[in-house]
Amino acid sequence: MTAPARLASLDAFRGFTIAAMTLVNNPGDWSQLYSQLAHAHWHGWTFTDWIFPFFLFIGGVSMAFSLGRLAAAGADKPTLLRKLAVRAGIIFLIGLALNLVPGFDLSTVRIPGVLQRIAICTLLAAPIVLYFSWRQQVLWIAGLLAFYSVLMLWVPVPGIGAGVLEPGQDVGAYIDRLLLDGHLWPQSKTWDPEGLLSTIPALCSQLLGVLAGRWLLSSHSRTEQTVWMLLAGLALLWIGAMLDVVLMPINKSLWTPSFCLFMTGWALIVFSSFYWLLDANPHLPLRSAAARWSTPLIIYGMNALFIFAFSGLVSKMLGLIEVGGVSLAQGLYAQVCALGVSPVNSSLLYALLFNAAMFLLAWWMWRKKWFVKV
Repeated sequence: MTAPARLASLDAFRGFTIAAMTLVNNPGDWSQLYSQLAHAHWHGWTFTDWIFPFFLFIGGVSMAFSLGRLAAAGADKPTLLRKLAVRAGIIFLIGLALNLVPGFDLSTVRIPGVLQRIAICTLLAAPIVLYFSWRQQVLWIAGLLAFYSVLMLWVPVPGIGAGVLEPGQDVGAYIDRLLLDGHLWPQSKTWDPEGLLSTIPALCSQLLGVLAGRWLLSSHSRTEQTVWMLLAGLALLWIGAMLDVVLMPINKSLWTPSFCLFMTGWALIVFSSFYWLLDANPHLPLRSAAARWSTPLIIYGMNALFIFAFSGLVSKMLGLIEVGGVSLAQGLYAQVCALGVSPVNSSLLYALLFNAAMFLLAWWMWRKKWFVKV
């Protein structure tokens, strides 16, 4: 089993995801949002809730490819684990550094975060990917989701009880307060959407991506691969919807099993669409046209980690730097509002312009062949 040449579809899917992240993270006014451009308040899901599971799914597919290529070259497994641990450590520290801005106060810095969770999932997934077959990986996913469900539904929280899935009252929030008190999400302080316990099902999202990557490494035709990914995506949507009713609701902050499987279903459907258009389609003119249309996404996807971190830093700086008592973000947004469109569309337009600025940076780096890798 050898890794194929770089997939244009994976880069385009990564670019789609980073563009969506940049869009939803940078509105002109957080009180003026289209509902799909904000996370579900608690239970339920929106377009915005696609983004983080998609990142983990992409990470899993990439891990299957990279480890497949290295294993085919005869790389030593303990050495690979050490390299992945270093990579995970760097990603974790980047996320922590972003959380330190602007206060640089280690006593109150938020320790969890998106990049931190990606790092932990990469670290935990690595030995499972290297030492277990795909069937055993399926058992790992099922076992981890079952273990998480038992903890969430049956382990009582002191003073609250068991199975209470409300903000700050679940067992995961209790563990976070016990171990990370004072270092949690500032908006809540009592729980964190990237908390410790919910990293278990998030790891399963990455392992499901690994399984998709292994499927792409198989000898089956690309048409067959596309069809089965679509069918698997539809099946996971159905299973996730059923678990939403009979087990735990779809909930991004808790990363419930229903959320994990439901969002992986969407990831498979969206990715398989990219895969068919850019890599599997036997009709060359259509594939060439799709490649042209998707070039901006591929450019975005080639420096995804850098754009993720840099856009977050720029967003913070725009809110901190003031001119005449007004932050740069407020001043720029005022110029957008002056165009006379509705408040919600002004907020969206600001996010689109911010996204365009990040794309121009990604395009310039692409032209210079500057690709930031970790």
